[in-house]
Amino acid sequence: MNQDPLSQTGIVICVYNNAGTLRSVVERALQQHCREVVVVDDGCTDCNISELLAGLQITLLRHEKNLGKGVAIQTALRYLSGKPEIYWMLTLDADGQHFPEDIPAFIPEMQKDPLSILIGCRDFTQKNIPERSIKGRKIANFWMKIETGKTVGDCQSGFRAYPLPLITQLHCIATRYDWETEIIVRAAWAGLRFHDVPIRVEYFTPETRVSHFRPGRDNVLISLIHARLVGERLLPIPRKKLVKQELPFSIFRPRELFSYLLKENCTAEGLAISAAVGTFCAVLPLIGCHTPVILFFSLRLHLNKIMAIAIQNLFMPPFSPFLCIELGYYLRYGRFLTEFSWKTAGEELHLRIFEWLLGSLILAPFWSIVTGLLTYVSVKTILRFRKKENC
Repeated sequence: MNQDPLSQTGIVICVYNNAGTLRSVVERALQQHCREVVVVDDGCTDCNISELLAGLQITLLRHEKNLGKGVAIQTALRYLSGKPEIYWMLTLDADGQHFPEDIPAFIPEMQKDPLSILIGCRDFTQKNIPERSIKGRKIANFWMKIETGKTVGDCQSGFRAYPLPLITQLHCIATRYDWETEIIVRAAWAGLRFHDVPIRVEYFTPETRVSHFRPGRDNVLISLIHARLVGERLLPIPRKKLVKQELPFSIFRPRELFSYLLKENCTAEGLAISAAVGTFCAVLPLIGCHTPVILFFSLRLHLNKIMAIAIQNLFMPPFSPFLCIELGYYLRYGRFLTEFSWKTAGEELHLRIFEWLLGSLILAPFWSIVTGLLTYVSVKTILRFRKKENC
């Protein structure tokens, strides 16, 4: 990787009905002197892309019908993977939101770490930024942290640089905007690193903005892919590592390990979900297994392990099991259990365990929501006071 990174970069612009901005974006991309510019026509119906881009030195790939952004990127991926001189695939949007002039900002990270994905972190301090984009970025970054343990500044950004030899070894099922979510999660599981690159972004006024993101359909698809990824993460299946990873601590230095555990996912959201998961498991009748189960979920979901394990002390026997048994008994017989004897506690122990399970299926979600919300509010309050004190 001693060469100029741009000479090893293929720019990919996927377009669907952005005739008003496409030629300008492509012309500006060509001025960055990358190895090749690839335009993927994902079934455009608003113009003839070949005529629109006539005279420009590009490679044009076409889908006869609209298949989605994920499929369009994979079409370009297959094309570029056949060119050994290209190492980086850099994607940017055709709607004019991204500035091709920001491509050189990726060069330092390309040179420093070729085994990473570079993500353009959008500047959201500018005008016309939709509120849903700001909230969407926060939610997406949160789920990225849960699924991978990695912190990314803007994991929804489509302005990215991918290392082709590594990305081509990953398999994704998503086909639309959810592909960009799935690919970086699977890349993180494979050991790839991430670096943020500050970029500009231009959001046009609602009257002139052309967006093909459908909040209903696409948010459902993104939510489904997150659900699938979390489900896969919970399966104790070893995954192939494309890049060797080093632990951020040493088990032979307890102070360093303890410091890492304290700081792990310690945002208000991270601590809240850690408390919620720890509570949910603590209320279930996992007799003698609560701590190992909580630790398993904490490890798989990159939660704050100290919070998740510590919160279970609030639900230690006999109080929590007693409430669950009483609720389970009421659900079965329409009345509370008031007789406590050898018969009800000993001979009918199997019935009490069943009632414990029955009651916990209601109380576990309830208490997990309560402790999660209380933790979130408490941490936010503490951080707010600290911020005032530092001002």
